[in-house]
Amino acid sequence: MDAFEAIFTRRSTRRMSSDLPPMELIEKVIEAGRAAPSGSNSQTTHFIVITKREVLTELTKLVQAEFAKMEVGPDTYVSLRNSITASKAGRYYFHYNAPVLIVTANRIGYGNALADSACALENMMIAANALDLGSCWINQLRWLTDNEAVRAYMEGLGLADNEYITGGPILG
Repeated sequence: MDAFEAIFTRRSTRRMSSDLPPMELIEKVIEAGRAAPSGSNSQTTHFIVITKREVLTELTKLVQAEFAKMEVGPDTYVSLRNSITASKAGRYYFHYNAPVLIVTANRIGYGNALADSACALENMMIAANALDLGSCWINQLRWLTDNEAVRAYMEGLGLADNEYITGGPILG
């Protein structure tokens, strides 16, 4: 598949096999993220790769519990509102049961953090398409980056104390 075909045929996929893709494909997707441009070539985007089903299950329960504690207001972003509502109903699975979640993080206070991470995310999703993997951009952890419980859990998975979560794709 050439670059244009990979770009123009990429779609967000929320239904995928629960089978873990081969590690060599996951590694290629991560390498595509690492090859993304960054401001002043800082290359500060950090990738936390989660492939263990039990970690994804525990993280899902935590995210669901923390969203369920939130209230919906008139200015609540529509997607966040849907996440909160589904969590309160006990039916929220932010990673759509995909076998891989790659969390992106970047330095707190770094002006290009979101832009650099967005470039990496797009590269990873285009690479996933070229490798015949489904992908979808996931923002829910970014919305919870300052949540004490989520932050503590993510720090246990490798998030540094001087970083915040900027997004991440699911793969499958």
